[in-house]
Amino acid sequence: MSGATRTATCGWCGNPVNPSLPYCAHCGRRSDSVLTAAKSCASCGAAVLESDTFCSACGTPIAVPPPGEEPETRTLVFSAKRREIAGPKLSVLDDKGDVKQTVPITRTEMSVGRGQCDIAFPDDVFLSPLHAQFAMRDGALVIRDLGSSNRTWVFIDTPYTLGDDEMLLVGSQVFRVRRVGSPPASLSHEADGTCHIGSLTPGPDVALVAQLRGDRSVRDVHYLAAGRVMVLGRDTGDWTFPYDQTMSARHAELKDEDGSLVIRDLGSRNGIALAVRGERQLRPGQRLLVGDQVLRVESL
Repeated sequence: MSGATRTATCGWCGNPVNPSLPYCAHCGRRSDSVLTAAKSCASCGAAVLESDTFCSACGTPIAVPPPGEEPETRTLVFSAKRREIAGPKLSVLDDKGDVKQTVPITRTEMSVGRGQCDIAFPDDVFLSPLHAQFAMRDGALVIRDLGSSNRTWVFIDTPYTLGDDEMLLVGSQVFRVRRVGSPPASLSHEADGTCHIGSLTPGPDVALVAQLRGDRSVRDVHYLAAGRVMVLGRDTGDWTFPYDQTMSARHAELKDEDGSLVIRDLGSRNGIALAVRGERQLRPGQRLLVGDQVLRVESL
């Protein structure tokens, strides 16, 4: 057996032995076992072989795990710091949509804002000091705007039926959508039989769409006629905004469907957001905008 430079310990007496000799020079017992010993006896510390079921020095049984099973040497000791926090989580996204921060919802109600809030972004000048509130309601996560200056916005991923007086964020444009009543019937001619000249329209208008400035004053207004579609975009559509680089070329459409106003995303990059009124329930994967922060619900 080669390895004259190796050192070993006698499994019987514990003294160092010469690996080239078949016997221990101190106790005279065979020292073959010491060269292949892989562990020590838990009782006396003598070297034992992997195949041994008893210690040859003290006779203590050697615990051998069943075939195919390994000792739980990789199991971590419980730690409160290591414990995973259960419950809803929010991710704060960067400009590329990557997660830059994770925020757990650890209480029934948590505020978000620029000031002293549970979730604070002190450098975000678009956030109100007390902007919005997250709350758990019967196992569901909801968001409520707290009268913020810039509102709280929830992005919609599927066609959405608008109520009356809704606020939309398309690209960087803020719109107010209001229903309008059908115009009163008017005479098409004078009493003397003279016909009136007027604009040829598809039908009565059902909605007014107003573009708002930063001070909430109205800049431009378009009307949606019954049964018609209004396409919003940067380059093409019924209403275009070539100066808005955050709006896709063909971004969204607003349509009258049997008396319902439906807003639909047309595969835009930045999506469509709806201003929160009252409490709005959130679902996993949904994005929302508070101030200049884009958040995403990760779990419930």
